[in-house]
Order: sequence, then structure tokens, then C-alpha cells
Amino acid sequence: MLTDCVPSKTLIESSSVMTSLSRSAALGLEMEGGENPKVAADAPALYARIKALAAAQSHDITERCRNEGVRVVHARGRLTAPHVIEADGEEIRADIVLLSTGANPRELPDAVPDGERILTCRQIYDLPDLPEELIVVGSGVTGAEFAGAYQALGSKVTLVSSRDQILPHNDPDAAAVIESVFKRRGMTVLGRSRAEAVRRDGDRVQVTLGDGRVITGSHCLLTVGMVPNTVGIGLSGAGVKTDGRDFIEVDRVSRTSAQGVYAAGDCTGVFMLASVAAMQGRIAMWHALGEAVHPIRLTHVASTIFTDPEIASIGVSQAQVDSGEVSAQVVKQPLATNPRAKMGGIRDGFVKVFARPGTGLVLGGVVVAPHASELILPLSIAIERNLTVDDIAQTFSVYPSLSGSVTEAARTVMAFTTDAIG
Repeated sequence: MLTDCVPSKTLIESSSVMTSLSRSAALGLEMEGGENPKVAADAPALYARIKALAAAQSHDITERCRNEGVRVVHARGRLTAPHVIEADGEEIRADIVLLSTGANPRELPDAVPDGERILTCRQIYDLPDLPEELIVVGSGVTGAEFAGAYQALGSKVTLVSSRDQILPHNDPDAAAVIESVFKRRGMTVLGRSRAEAVRRDGDRVQVTLGDGRVITGSHCLLTVGMVPNTVGIGLSGAGVKTDGRDFIEVDRVSRTSAQGVYAAGDCTGVFMLASVAAMQGRIAMWHALGEAVHPIRLTHVASTIFTDPEIASIGVSQAQVDSGEVSAQVVKQPLATNPRAKMGGIRDGFVKVFARPGTGLVLGGVVVAPHASELILPLSIAIERNLTVDDIAQTFSVYPSLSGSVTEAARTVMAFTTDAIG
């Protein structure tokens, strides 16, 4: 069954509804049911729905494979040679092999999950109730997503970050918005606070920080990275090289070091995104079948962090511009000035566009907004098709719409690039 993307995003979708309801008073709406009406999360129903949707998605994919004539074998397999797989005693030979074994949550020596109080992101759906006081260790993408979701659902959340700012590998302006939103909604964010150990004390957990402080809660969620499922599956014997972290080494068409053996997805460590895994797999099969393919271009990959608001980005980053690696005009259009955002009581977020000076070629962008995963598409198309900010600026957008901030940002960059030419 699918264990990561579908379950977590289903949880987040439910939490987003709770966040929307919290804006009802600002929109002139009043919930009936007494002086203090409250919408509460039904944990058993919520978790049952998450598991059911994940199982249904897995079933649909399996049935699609079978309908296409694919034989599906439920077994634990390992390579015994480049073109030979042993699957629970059965030997399967193939001209082409695609490895897509995924990854598992990383565990810490002094913070071992027990599935009850100390948890990984895959165990949390088995809880009988929502965590009353949840400590999230790790402030990367997974940590931020779960922390925001559970805070919205009603848990008291403490987010432990070893860095100065949450989401340290993402756009700093976007990370600042999310951290500000988290704190305003009541979350405790502990910056520069590395967790050294987590232990259970009855129905409580104790998290010891690097400076000696100890914080307590009802549950602890560990989000400290992923480890590839590549150990013990016969890679070295089959000539498949891995790097120092056990990720399978692949080139831009998904080939491994063994002829006829390809790899895709989290086990390669190349952008741990479902969309990238799927594209790696397609490229691998097209290449294996002799089709003309474009090697994967990671600068063309749009990624989203499903916090509320979402963060979507593509292309060059602010860090590349700040370091001088990339020369770009940068414009940040605040969402607060967007009429549709005002109508919806939305005040957090922005659209940022990076363009090449002089030509106005779109090099990248960042969107922080509700449904930023949808709003990033115009910038994705621009990068894929080598469009300029003029092309976006001269395209009609619906009024009022959040997408209008994309065209508005493009018009602002267009003015800057025109001035640069003048």
C-alpha cells in the first residue's frame, strides 16, 4: 500500500478545511450551535479515511498494471545477477530491470520509534486519537507539513528545528512566512535546538535537546530524513553501484552502473518527489525500448511543500541569485494586494519571479499561497517552453483570481528588464 504521499496529503487536506473554518468570522460567517461552536477532528474516522484512500490508490495502480498484461508478484526480491531476480524462491529473468524500492524513515540511535508514543510518519495513522501534545523533531518538508496539519486539527504542537529557520533548504522568504504563520496560530517553534534523545516515560515522552533542556509531550513524531531500501537486495553482486548513503547511482536517463538495470524513485535520492519518481521510471522504460528521450532536467521540476499556505517552487533559487551563481532580476509580489485574496481573508503569501536581465527569460519562481501547487503551473510552462516575463505579462488572467498575482509579478519584472535594456 502507498505509505507516504497519499496518506500525508489526505491528512493535510482535512487539516486545511479546519484552517479555512477558522477564518469564518473574518468572512462575516457565524457557525450555529451555541456561544462557543466547535468543529473537532474525529481521529478514528480521519485515519480510516486516510488508509482507505491509500489502499484504493494502490489497488487502482495494481489493476491498471494487470489490465495492461503485467504480472504482479507479491514477494520480497533480490538481484542474484544483473538480469535475474529471486522472489521468495522463484527465479525471474528479465532483459530490463527497473529498481524502485523506495525509502524508509530514518531512525536515531537515541530515539527509537515504538509505534505508540515515539512515531515515524508511517506509524502515526495507527493512533487511536489525535496527539494531545505533539513534539515534531525535524523542521524540513515532512516535519513542517505534519506540524502544520496537526496544529490545525487541534493538537498542541512543538516543532524542534536544528537550524535558525524552519525549512532550511527552501526559499528563505517562503520559510519565514510559514514560520510566522505557525507561531501566530499557536505553535511553539524551537530554533537552533537539536534533539539528542527521545525516551518514553509512561504515557509521556521526553525530548532532550543539545543544550540540556528537556521538553515533554504526549507523543513525538520523528521527521529526520529517509534511508533508501537498498541494503540486502543484491546490488553489489549484480554490479549496481551505490553512493556513501546507500542511494543507487543513476545517470539522467535512470541507468545504473549495471547494463540493462535502471532505477527510479526515492532509492536513487534524486529529488524525493512522486512526480520525479514517475518521470524517472518513464524515462527509463522509454530509453530501454529505444525511444528518443530527453534526460531528466531537475531545474524543470516543480516541487510543493503542503503546508498551509503551500510553498511551490521551480527553477533557480534565491540562494543561487544571492551567491552570484545566477544573474537574475527578482520581483516579489505580495498576495495581500490581490483582490481575490482579500475576498477570501488570505493575508499570507507572495509570488516571486526570477528572470534573466535584459531578455526577461523566466528562470524560476516561488509561490506561497493556498493551492500554490496549482498556481506554479504557469511558471513551469514558461521554463519548459523558454518563455519570457513579457509572454506571461501579456497573457489574460481571470479577474479576480490568485493567478492574477503571477501575471502582475511578470509585469513588474518586465518593467525592470525594460529599464535594464534602456
